[in-house]
Amino acid sequence: MGLRLVLVLDLAFEIFTWILIARFLLSWIPRVDYHHPVVRFIYRATDFVVRPFRGIIPPVGSIDFSPIIMFLVLRLGYSLVRRILVIFVLQWSLGG
Repeated sequence: MGLRLVLVLDLAFEIFTWILIARFLLSWIPRVDYHHPVVRFIYRATDFVVRPFRGIIPPVGSIDFSPIIMFLVLRLGYSLVRRILVIFVLQWSLGG
């Protein structure tokens, strides 16, 4: 049961990562219809993560490096949470 939870969280994190990538790819497309239901979903689903990182590093020309920092923080944070969860699952399954 515990390892299934880890696998479900891995899948959810991977899906969320791809939704974030879609958001940043959309920002490069001129004349995106921001009222389209799929585009609105992508922005609503990711805004809570993107907003705190916006403007951490000033853009260089037209390139914003804040998403790179956000992806690094998310990857490192999830890696840490996943390791802790796996340790707890293994200890629980071994009865200790």
